[in-house]
Amino acid sequence: MKDLKATRGKFYLQRIIAEGEHETQDFKFAISDARKIARSLSAFANHSGGRLLIGVKDNGSIAGVRNEEDIYVIEQAAQLYCRPAQQLEFTAFTADDGAIVIRAEIAPSPTRPVQAQDADGRWLAYYRVADENILASPLMVKAWRRRHSRSEELITLGSAEQMLLDMIRRDGTASASDFMLQNHLSRNNAEEIICRLYAIGVVDFTFHNREFVVTLPRD
Repeated sequence: MKDLKATRGKFYLQRIIAEGEHETQDFKFAISDARKIARSLSAFANHSGGRLLIGVKDNGSIAGVRNEEDIYVIEQAAQLYCRPAQQLEFTAFTADDGAIVIRAEIAPSPTRPVQAQDADGRWLAYYRVADENILASPLMVKAWRRRHSRSEELITLGSAEQMLLDMIRRDGTASASDFMLQNHLSRNNAEEIICRLYAIGVVDFTFHNREFVVTLPRD
């Protein structure tokens, strides 16, 4: 199967499948739509990387890879339906009953956003939250691009920037809308400040109460 030599992995598979689906792991049984797979790859690449376990049902039971085409569909997703194209590392494991499970690993992308093309031809960026692939907010995408394209620059923290940091320290997070309203800023100005602070690593994003908000970076 794609020149992969399966290694015995009964106990390894039992251990990682017992973790369930989470921030860096997704189970895939039916591989039929490369664009849907691309969505998972985008979410992992825009976060901290992750792995697909191919041949594992949503409930964690091992069904095994059905045919070699599953691997080609995933490669197609990474190469044709992710922008920029992503590289995957495949490893095959044999379960106790002889069924084969493929682990497809993707590293976190040094260049964000990684976008996936949907059925309508739109390129959208996703982010992994728990066991879900969440559509990244336009502000996050803008901030990612700002960090990637920025030249070295010094940023002076003015009153508005300091107010944002004070809001985060007080409440733990701050939404762009609250920051805008409390400081009587236009949305463009509020988002520009957030993007500039994100570009130099002063703030980050987190998913809270079903929306992406600004927070301080994790240690």
